[in-house]
Amino acid sequence: MENHSLLWTDKELAELYQRHADLVYRLCYLYLKNPVDAEDAVQSVFLKLIRSQMMFHDRGHEKAWLTVTARNYCKDMLKNWWRTRRVALDALPEVPSWNGDEPPGKVLARLLALPEKYKTVLYLYYFEAYSIKEISELLECKESTIQTRLSRGRQRLKLDLGGNGLEPQQY
Repeated sequence: MENHSLLWTDKELAELYQRHADLVYRLCYLYLKNPVDAEDAVQSVFLKLIRSQMMFHDRGHEKAWLTVTARNYCKDMLKNWWRTRRVALDALPEVPSWNGDEPPGKVLARLLALPEKYKTVLYLYYFEAYSIKEISELLECKESTIQTRLSRGRQRLKLDLGGNGLEPQQY
């Protein structure tokens, strides 16, 4: 790269992109494990390059800067609250079959009517299949508190559904 200007020319940017886009994409894909997210990350890394007006000493410096920037961007993406709480569409489960007497809509409606502390724990445990330990980490509560809320929430749900008692396996 010539150091004659602080701004990139279109030709220089195109050449730089051609040289390193595959490298940045592969690195982003390794971190994010999703082709769409990796493509977004590549775009963001190159936009960051354009905005920074970074001038490189040689091609090794280009590669190193893009590698570190891509890695840092992907790590930030992995820590993002949105990414940690979303589910890929292909990973969504099929509608569960219900063995109880109550239709799933009624059970879910009764569950949603419970107080927040019971509703959240029961939903995470039965519908999202989180373990007690995982729920305690998510909600920042002791595991014994989660177990108590599960037990009391089940009792309340049982009473709300007419006392016919749904076993935990049937949720």
